[in-house]
Amino acid sequence: MDSDKHLAELLTAWEETYKKGQLTFWVFLALKDGRKYVDEIKAFVEKESKGTMNCELQSLYRMLRKFQHLGVLDFETGQGYKGPERKYYFLTDLGEKLFQDFTTRNIQLFFNTRIKNLINQESQ
Repeated sequence: MDSDKHLAELLTAWEETYKKGQLTFWVFLALKDGRKYVDEIKAFVEKESKGTMNCELQSLYRMLRKFQHLGVLDFETGQGYKGPERKYYFLTDLGEKLFQDFTTRNIQLFFNTRIKNLINQESQ
């Protein structure tokens, strides 16, 4: 097998595993940006991740129900632009705290100078 093809396959497999765990982060980030209905959440995730993340609507609805049940997000109904009322989702106080704690423990690590230097360091 040629090494470029093998590398591409390995990268794709790693990214697929990575994405499964990152969708929650992106949904919370979308709601941190403000109240959104499902299509707006989906659009935010796809745009802000530069297309590297996407979410099927069915999976997104399931995730939102789960997190509402856990008390980390909720919704209010509001008028849609061209039709029936929509559910506008938002983070609860617990959700805000959860997101902050998660980013402190897991995301802000990447802003550490040593870690940034290792990421940006060229292979020797």
